[in-house]
Amino acid sequence: MKSLSLDNRKIEVLFYLVIWVLVFSVPYFSERSSGQINWHDVTRNWMPIIGYLVIFLVNVYVLVPRLLLKKRYPAYFSFVSLFIFVVIALNIFNTPPQGASEVYLPPTENRPSDRPSSMQKPPLMAFADNLIICILIIGAGTTFKIMAKWLSEEKLRKDIEKAHLKTNLALLRHQVSPHFFMNTLNNIHSLIEMDTEKAQDAIVRLSTLMRYLLYDAAQNTIELKKEIEFIRSFISLMQLRHSDEVVVTTIVPEQIPDVKIPPMLFISLLENAFKHGVSYPLKSYIHFELRFDMAALTCIIKNSKHKIAANSQGEYSGIGLDNIKESLKLLYDNDFVLDIRDKENEFEVNLKIPLS
Repeated sequence: MKSLSLDNRKIEVLFYLVIWVLVFSVPYFSERSSGQINWHDVTRNWMPIIGYLVIFLVNVYVLVPRLLLKKRYPAYFSFVSLFIFVVIALNIFNTPPQGASEVYLPPTENRPSDRPSSMQKPPLMAFADNLIICILIIGAGTTFKIMAKWLSEEKLRKDIEKAHLKTNLALLRHQVSPHFFMNTLNNIHSLIEMDTEKAQDAIVRLSTLMRYLLYDAAQNTIELKKEIEFIRSFISLMQLRHSDEVVVTTIVPEQIPDVKIPPMLFISLLENAFKHGVSYPLKSYIHFELRFDMAALTCIIKNSKHKIAANSQGEYSGIGLDNIKESLKLLYDNDFVLDIRDKENEFEVNLKIPLS
């Protein structure tokens, strides 16, 4: 993925380089067509082009990604206007009148007449010409950048779909395996005679779990309330399996924002906590907590850590923390925080994602 992104950047830079090499070659070939190269005129014609190049690069690599693509439209148009007028002013005031510093030489057979014209472009016309050129350059650069961004996001969208499918399949293999259902059904069967109400609640939880996996998880995004209900159902069924051997704490605010998130975003981390945080001969615990603020959601998952369990089960795996990180990068670019704290007796994961 990284190599692909790097290749895209190289292609973009190469494209810009070719375009501007062609632009800078125009004055050279124009002078060359007259039979000899007047480097003074070539350099004079290059000066305004350098200004256009600067405004192109600033727009493409600074203004568009930091302002336009982040929907900071007033700031973008303000800075673009400022740069345009600065470049126009420099081009007008730094360009000497034609023939001001040239010495007229009589024409010869090998040298055509280079007598400067007494006609000079009026300032208003020069301003208008420069303004049109700057607008065209800004428009072209912005179009190229947006197209490159769109192509990159299209590739990311396909990668997200693949990662989403991979997560679904991994979840079905690990959390909702036949072994999981067998244990859950056996627990429900045992509860029917002992606690009918609790058995009915377990059946409802299992139904919620299956409905989520069959229908809701197939979507790209899901309501946060449904995701939380799925997590509660999963925890409840896991508690039936472990009974009172594991202390499970679930902290979720009563007021849940009406937002959507990618499905099964936290379940992989929670599955790891149950898989590696439970040891039957030792006291174990699982802590799941959600926190909300104006623009972000924070998920905190803690589990007990036992040396015996760690040695027997190996490192934390599940779908794998590395795969989880890659999925988060695909979903949120770098706009997330994943803090993993591997302590002596506790394993803690803090995940913070933006809420749109």
